[in-house]
Amino acid sequence: MRAKISTYFLLLLFSFSSCAQDKNPVNKENSHEVVVPKLTNPWGFVFLPDSSILITEKEGKLIHFKNEIKKEIKGLPKIYVRGQGGLLDINIHPDYKNNGWVYFSYASPKGEEKGGNTAIMRAQIKNDSLVDKELLYKAEPNTTKGQHFGSRIVFGKDGCLYFTIGDRGDRDLNPQDITRDCGKIYRLNADGSIPEDNPFVNSKNAKKAIWSYGHRNPQGMELHPETKDIWVHEHGPKGGDEINIIRKGKNYGWPIVTYGKNYSGTSITEETKKEGMVQPLHYWDPSIAPSGMAFISSNKYGDWKGSLLVGSLKFNYLDRCELKDGKVVREERLLDGIGRVRSIEQGPDGFIYVGVENLGIVKLIRN
Repeated sequence: MRAKISTYFLLLLFSFSSCAQDKNPVNKENSHEVVVPKLTNPWGFVFLPDSSILITEKEGKLIHFKNEIKKEIKGLPKIYVRGQGGLLDINIHPDYKNNGWVYFSYASPKGEEKGGNTAIMRAQIKNDSLVDKELLYKAEPNTTKGQHFGSRIVFGKDGCLYFTIGDRGDRDLNPQDITRDCGKIYRLNADGSIPEDNPFVNSKNAKKAIWSYGHRNPQGMELHPETKDIWVHEHGPKGGDEINIIRKGKNYGWPIVTYGKNYSGTSITEETKKEGMVQPLHYWDPSIAPSGMAFISSNKYGDWKGSLLVGSLKFNYLDRCELKDGKVVREERLLDGIGRVRSIEQGPDGFIYVGVENLGIVKLIRN
């Protein structure tokens, strides 16, 4: 009898362990080459017109990598480094060649309250230092919580700056309230002013920069190379990581609807759908903890062209999502076991580059 009970508990344990594992198949016909070595947490990076790279290290360092040499760019603002917060994403103006504007997101302690919240700044680089710094947006209020800063940055086809801010760990207060920052995607003109056609500019007490709301913690955002739609993925809780196409003024549901559960396994809500709330294009269960996003639009990888790439922090691989008619129809693991994939970009040479924690930036090679 004791042996039967032991066998039962072993089977039960195995079933729970199995459920926790990612189901995506492994593709071994790929490898990598380290391009920028010895980085701790390359949260974001961007290629400059001369093919050199600006890299953010979450701990609060901005690095310029050129001709195999790393130079630290001085003059960063004060950064609140706590939990998931620090120096985060980076991008350049579409007309960078002429205006030199660099945009970056970071956790900022600026404000009356203790702690920090997500901020967006633009600056130019001269003599390895940031100059002409302009604070474009600072979320309020500050909090000492260390989670859900969001922080991806992209320029839309309209030339506007879009960026994400997570719910900062306050899901019941922030994401559904357009009079409060956090749990939102925002849209500004490139100079930081509010576009007149933003959806809530005429709503009383609303944060005028909001473009969409009901988000948890979006850490991937990219412009689709053909449709020019903005695609975003965000962390769910236990299960329920999502991919969404972002539309003006839409409510993406968090936390009223979700496919995820609390980390304890208890229910957040019984609702996965609700009228007036956008359904995800795709969701992961179990969660892969997504970070970074890029489309393959070059011809460097054969029939992978058109795929969406998403980093998995939890399972240490690059997820290739095969798309058909705007939907994810198949997934597979690339660079399986490489480490926590934090950031992804397609370079000017058409190759995919991947920022991996405690490794560096690597180039994806299809064998």
